[in-house]
Amino acid sequence: MQAKKGDAVQVHYTGKLEDGSVFDTSANREPLGFTLGDGNMIKGFDTAVDGMTLGDKVTVTIPAAEAYGERRDDMMIEVPKTQVPADIKPEVGLDLMLQGGNGQPMPVKVVAIDDEKVTLDANHQLAGKDLIFDIELVKVN
Repeated sequence: MQAKKGDAVQVHYTGKLEDGSVFDTSANREPLGFTLGDGNMIKGFDTAVDGMTLGDKVTVTIPAAEAYGERRDDMMIEVPKTQVPADIKPEVGLDLMLQGGNGQPMPVKVVAIDDEKVTLDANHQLAGKDLIFDIELVKVN
């Protein structure tokens, strides 16, 4: 059975960066389930699974533009130190959660601190990176 847009599919996968480091995998977990073409997966992953046949295994390289996009300078946020809540002790590398303008949680990472401000990066951690996925189609409904 071949996977096509609208099908509920399940895949096992391993996601790697170009240096070979693994950033995510379904190994030793349940397969990842999603509806093909519904927009919940990164574009390149969805495209790779479309047309696969049950049992197929593929390795695909997904360019940043079809994954989490390029890094964007407008996603860098400078916050005056006076506006940092007293219970937060910012350190470079600290992950924080802000509330976005639409009320949605927005994960950020502290990337710089100086005497006057804290600089936060709201880019996805994989933005700007080409991703390599080993994918195995294990179920099609």
